[in-house]
Order: sequence, then structure tokens, then C-alpha cells
Amino acid sequence: MHPLGIYFRRDRRRGGIGPARLPVLSIRSDLGWCDAPGDANYNRPVRLPFPKSHERMEREDALYDICVVLDWNIKSRQRGAGSAIFLHIAHPEMKPTEGCIAIAPQTMRRILPRLSRKTRIRVLS
Repeated sequence: MHPLGIYFRRDRRRGGIGPARLPVLSIRSDLGWCDAPGDANYNRPVRLPFPKSHERMEREDALYDICVVLDWNIKSRQRGAGSAIFLHIAHPEMKPTEGCIAIAPQTMRRILPRLSRKTRIRVLS
């Protein structure tokens, strides 16, 4: 997988995210991510309110305060092959994700300036 871009919560990170080599976008209250396999917007950002199944990007917790979009099932989308696969901040107790890659905030701060579209992320099991 390769990173495509970064979303972040400007209201929680007033100083921004620092230097980045990827496109950086602010998460707005009307930003969602479609996870409805039957919809033409599947695995794409959508504007809320959105009538089909979606994930809200502005979360109450801090998991998406910094959220890197990965190219999993983006370029040639296959319905049902997974959507909203992100690299994001881990839950404080390091609970498992629903398919994403979650890392500690200090690790995110360390790797964020090094990420580019050429970065290759491999998940080993």
C-alpha cells in the first residue's frame, strides 16, 4: 500500500501537522467516507449528510485527528473489498482496528514528515 494524502482535525491541531510531502486536507464537520459497496461513491470521501452507509471523519475520539488515506482499493475499486483503510492514531489502549493501521501519536509525528506517495507500507502477519 502507498499513502495518498493526509486529513487532520484543524480544531484539535491548531499548529497544523508540520511539514508533509503528501497533500494535506482539513477534516470538516461535513466530511464522511462512503462504505456502502453498492453506491457509486464507495471508498470515496462524501459530503454529509449522506444517505448511504458512511463513516464520519470528524470523530469524538482522537483516532482521526491525523488520518493518512492509503491506496487500498482506491484506484480500481472492487465493491466489498474494503473501504476507509487508513493509517491513523491508535486507541489509547491500542485496541484493534476494523482493518486500518493504527499507531501511537508519537510514532505518527515521527513518520508523518517522511511519508510520500513513493512510501510503501507492508503489513506483515
